Amino acid sequence: MPDASAHAETSGDGELNQQVQQVLDKVSGLLANLPDYVTDFFKEYKRPLVTVGVILAAFISVKLLLAILSAVNEVPLLAPTFELIGLGYSSWFVYRFLLKDANRQELTENFTSLKDQVLGKNG
Repeated sequence: MPDASAHAETSGDGELNQQVQQVLDKVSGLLANLPDYVTDFFKEYKRPLVTVGVILAAFISVKLLLAILSAVNEVPLLAPTFELIGLGYSSWFVYRFLLKDANRQELTENFTSLKDQVLGKNG
């Protein structure tokens, strides 16, 4: 009877080898067609992927900007200096464009011209 048990082990090993071979064939087929799958995926979902990428890039940009602003704010005298520069520029802008009627009209014309250029209107 040792021959029967040896034959059973051999046929069991053969079935196992056959199953392993089938799995390996499926995996190799999947890996061989992987570039096609990826290409089809990107073709089908191009717009949502771009949207997600833009949202992710915007999020990273905002976080980076906030980190830079926080670092700049920690430098002594730099934040007050920027505040003084902003106050000076605001004062100049009010003096240059908002105090006199002719200057306000000039500002309105400049703004309208810029708006037309951005929106693509000829005027």
